[in-house]
Amino acid sequence: MKFAVIVFPGSNCDVDMYHAIKDELGEEVDYVWHDTESLDQYDGILLPGGFSYGDYLRSGAIARFSNVMDAVKKAASQGKPVLGVCNGFQILLEAGLLPGAMRRNENLKFICKTVNLKVANNETMFTNAYGKDEVIAIPVAHGEGNYYCDEHTLQKLIENNQILFQYAGDNPNGSLQDIAGITNETGNVLGMMPHPERAVSDLLGSADGLKLFQSIVKQWREQNVVTS
Repeated sequence: MKFAVIVFPGSNCDVDMYHAIKDELGEEVDYVWHDTESLDQYDGILLPGGFSYGDYLRSGAIARFSNVMDAVKKAASQGKPVLGVCNGFQILLEAGLLPGAMRRNENLKFICKTVNLKVANNETMFTNAYGKDEVIAIPVAHGEGNYYCDEHTLQKLIENNQILFQYAGDNPNGSLQDIAGITNETGNVLGMMPHPERAVSDLLGSADGLKLFQSIVKQWREQNVVTS
């Protein structure tokens, strides 16, 4: 499986994402600059964290207009897995690929620590390697991770099982319904604030994030059986 790590001016977690895919997952991966117009050669798209375009206006608001986002939308419409982490999640929200919006953390401070997440739905391309309601340890590092949506949108998220991850015990940012990660209705676009790419080895303090990437590869291989 071949992944693209999208790099925007201000991305600072692109190297972490690249390392997670190449060295821990053992799959192909390329850095792809924000002005790229085609992602047809890639099987999975990864939008890393950071401060794209300096977070001017608001997080993700400028990055959504980058050339590459048309290609990201095309990949999403084709059913390819698209993962946005932290700032990547914010960009997916701004681009309309996921519902809702991101607000400043409730305490108005930048938060950087490991938190516990509950796997609320383990029957997706991103979570099939986890157990239902499994609690995992994943780091967060953000100032605007307070997810919000209106009541109608929240009800749809619940009814469609689009909430994949919820903060367990300690909600670090005030996010609605303890939401830490959601998908689109078709289940192939995931946005999450915690950083699974920073939890892919016991040397990092947790390997719980590796299962997310393994889940993607597992489903991709099942859908793309190579015959010799």
